[in-house]
Amino acid sequence: MSVDVSAQEVKKLREATGAGMMDCKKALIECGGDFSKATLWLREKGLAKAAKRLGREANEGIIEAYVHLGGRIGVLVEVNSETDFVARNEMFREFAHDIALQIAAMKPTWIEPEDVPEEVLETERGIIRKQAEAEGKPPGVVERIVTGRLEKFYEERCLVSQPSIKDNERRVGEILDDLRARIGENLVIRRFIRFELGGDTVLAERKPAGGQE
Repeated sequence: MSVDVSAQEVKKLREATGAGMMDCKKALIECGGDFSKATLWLREKGLAKAAKRLGREANEGIIEAYVHLGGRIGVLVEVNSETDFVARNEMFREFAHDIALQIAAMKPTWIEPEDVPEEVLETERGIIRKQAEAEGKPPGVVERIVTGRLEKFYEERCLVSQPSIKDNERRVGEILDDLRARIGENLVIRRFIRFELGGDTVLAERKPAGGQE
């Protein structure tokens, strides 16, 4: 049976366990939306052990630059690590470059779903709800449609929710979680700016979880 899981529920579980966003979503789905069971599920899988790591400050790192299409698109992205040693790591630098390419190609507006302003979400919910009602869907089905289409909205507009352009079977957030585990430090996509010649400039900055990285 499919279980609808909201971004707020995922965020709450992530803050409580320190596990990756995608792992938290999977845990909630596997456990039917039960928060306590999902917490235990993450502990049993060894995925909650990242809690201390995610609580540590990431103030080192790199600012990666990428220019595409003969100078028509430009990206600057800041990716942080805890130590300068990791900032010089080849895997870390490759990840930062891949993120710059991702931003150039896929035009995200925000970094994480929780960065989306509530007023934007309310507008989207209203539009989706009216569309579903116009299709003659019953109220219970309408709310499921709203949840599902909001997930699609996140996939299109939030960097960590997007399928990776290098591996479309995985999302950017999953790749970030894997790299954290391999390197053993808190890694953060802090902010980015995307320029497009004659088009819009997008500036995004991650909201600190709990007020601290």
